[in-house]
Amino acid sequence: MDKEIKPNTVYTTAETQELLKISSSTIKRLLKRGLIKANKVGGQYRILGKEILHLVSPGIEQEATKSYLELKKKVVNKINQW
Repeated sequence: MDKEIKPNTVYTTAETQELLKISSSTIKRLLKRGLIKANKVGGQYRILGKEILHLVSPGIEQEATKSYLELKKKVVNKINQW
């Protein structure tokens, strides 16, 4: 059974490797090239789920941003009418 990648969950490199089904050398290469954004905590990388999702499906993030901006525009227009 495949695991769901949750956008706001923090993953270790080992968990990310398992989710993406990639080797340790590949995860290191992705981190080094900046293809996956991560933060170092206590000498180990921590990767936010949304960064993993962006890597495997960048279109989802673009659609979410587009929807947010459209909604924001409607709200601002409504407020400006008051």
